[in-house]
Amino acid sequence: MLKYVILFLILFSSIGIIKAQNDTLRIIVIGAHPDDCDLDAGGTAALFANMGHAVKFVSVTNGDAGHQEQGGGMLAKRRIAEAQEAGRRLGVTYEVLDHHDGELLPTLPIRLEIIRKIREWNADVVIAPRPNDYHPDHRYTGVLVQDAAYMVGVPNVAPDTPPLQKNPVFLYSQDGFQRPNPFRPDIVVDITETFDQKVAALDAHESQVYEWLPWIGGFADEVPQDTTERKKWLAENRKGSISPEARKSLEKWYGQERAAQVQQAEAFEICEYGTQPSEEEIKRLFPMLENQ
Repeated sequence: MLKYVILFLILFSSIGIIKAQNDTLRIIVIGAHPDDCDLDAGGTAALFANMGHAVKFVSVTNGDAGHQEQGGGMLAKRRIAEAQEAGRRLGVTYEVLDHHDGELLPTLPIRLEIIRKIREWNADVVIAPRPNDYHPDHRYTGVLVQDAAYMVGVPNVAPDTPPLQKNPVFLYSQDGFQRPNPFRPDIVVDITETFDQKVAALDAHESQVYEWLPWIGGFADEVPQDTTERKKWLAENRKGSISPEARKSLEKWYGQERAAQVQQAEAFEICEYGTQPSEEEIKRLFPMLENQ
């Protein structure tokens, strides 16, 4: 009798594990450089991770040109270490691909690499930049992901990696560029509760947020030397305003009362090349919108 009870408990436990695995959403964020994913979707990624979902960041280049004094392999090594620490702080997996910063092109080998990464992660949602941006690496990352959007389900493309049985929802991360068309905030996520976590992740990218970006932006003299003070400065520097369009989208997903209280948000546009989700599907894929 005891034997059958034990077998029943094992079977029941296995069913529970399978159900839990099936309920786990799988999100992959793809950026051009080892801090781009954090900037574009760090707060949303933290929300997913804190809810028990699986999130992966992929940087298509190794960032080996993004500094005013360092460069090459030494800088790439430093930026990979920064990315790993940022991933730890967000609770996400962080991978940096070995392509040179500033030299990215939308070639077939890199497209196949992106297809494999999306398949290997079995992604439900893919987030990447739009293919119109000031930086060629950002633009071509957007092109590469767009070109992968249909191909992730084609068995004879990259046949060494099993194709996805579903087409993910592909999303663009927010930008302010107006031509050829402005960004449309289809999904806006309240990241007020994870904004500090996002700042902590960005703080790990010391070579960028305290050195390179202030230098190239002409405000290096504003960066405090004290560790505590510069993190406060970073938080202030990274607080974003919410556009009227994004606020309207927040009201759609959270209701007017909750939307009025949102201090920090991240917005995403649905790419027309992947699955076109219904409102119910969006709520399933973004459960933080449902828990209100």
